[in-house]
Amino acid sequence: MTTAAGCGNQANLEALKNATTGLRANDFLDVELDTWIGRIDGIEQQVLPDSLKNYQCRNNQLACLALQQDDFQLAVEQAKQRYGADRLGLFLGTSTSGILSTELAYQSELFKSTGRLPDSCHFREQHNSFSVAEFVRKLYQLTGPTQVISTACSSSAKVFASAARYIELGLCDAAIVGGVDSLCLTTLYGFNSLELVAEDVCRPADQNRNGLSVGEGAAFILLEKAEHAGKQRAPVYLRGYGESSDAYHMSSPHPEGRGAYQAMQQALESAAMDAEQIDYVNLHGTATPVNDQMEDKALAQVFSSPVACSSTKGWTGHTLGAAGSVEAVYSALCIQHNFMPQSLNTLTADPAFTQTILTPASMSNCSTSSAHTVVSNSFGFGGNNCCLIFSDQPC
Repeated sequence: MTTAAGCGNQANLEALKNATTGLRANDFLDVELDTWIGRIDGIEQQVLPDSLKNYQCRNNQLACLALQQDDFQLAVEQAKQRYGADRLGLFLGTSTSGILSTELAYQSELFKSTGRLPDSCHFREQHNSFSVAEFVRKLYQLTGPTQVISTACSSSAKVFASAARYIELGLCDAAIVGGVDSLCLTTLYGFNSLELVAEDVCRPADQNRNGLSVGEGAAFILLEKAEHAGKQRAPVYLRGYGESSDAYHMSSPHPEGRGAYQAMQQALESAAMDAEQIDYVNLHGTATPVNDQMEDKALAQVFSSPVACSSTKGWTGHTLGAAGSVEAVYSALCIQHNFMPQSLNTLTADPAFTQTILTPASMSNCSTSSAHTVVSNSFGFGGNNCCLIFSDQPC
């Protein structure tokens, strides 16, 4: 995992425990927006192999940076040896892929003067939504089932469900799942035009929340059958998943959280669990007034008594298409290290909320409460919702 909070799992874990945000005042290119962003240092310095030079774009550079963390490349090579390159699936999520390359190409002096795009602009290898999966597939010489899901902010949560179904159907034996989304002009100016961007750091579930902080991030996870878990160090199990599409509005969730509720109920049914078995919920928690309110209403329909909740977007910003996988890894870290993070930057929890928001005022950096089973929510534009349940036990 790589986020604005740090490169690698350990750096992100330390940021979570020490309440150290990765957000900074906007300094991305020449974007003139008074906001805070989750920008990752070191992306620009990533140079892809010569054989993949046409894939050079911020999104694939971010993927390359994240793949270098936590011995993940070694894990992939070992998985290839166990299963074969044709039996290892690849399922990734992204929302805007490498669109920044196209945006900059249209701003170039060459295009302005001649109407011709620079030779460095390669639509298929950069802008195309499948670009990041094709890049990773070629980098690791994989030949198994490969797909990219692009459902806005639920993209890289839904890849877990898709990969699990492929494994259950015998179409592959294991899968690399994850998500990559990088900063670009479309998301920064686009969310600003929707009046969803906060001028200050985002404050999820706060009574005075007024918008999100756009971030970038990447996370990759090796998903294997439970019987292989004994070979792993402190394995975390995907116990259940639920997906829904309420199709209420292009950019606004159903006000009563209908789709969010359906996704959570499906996940519990998939896991054969009761809501009372959930210790902690990693909220989608974007810090926009409508989203946070909707999610609380949905949770109230699922849980008969308040459940401990927080949003980790105060560390990373909203990483959009990468959020599902980034927050899946955060959920795994909570389980492996048995803690619940606070909802960073949340000064006063909205008094109208029904759930237990873990604010800095209510806890000292991180809770010592047990986090054996965790729900991770991801809700995207168009009502594309996904809920994942992780646990330290297979059943």
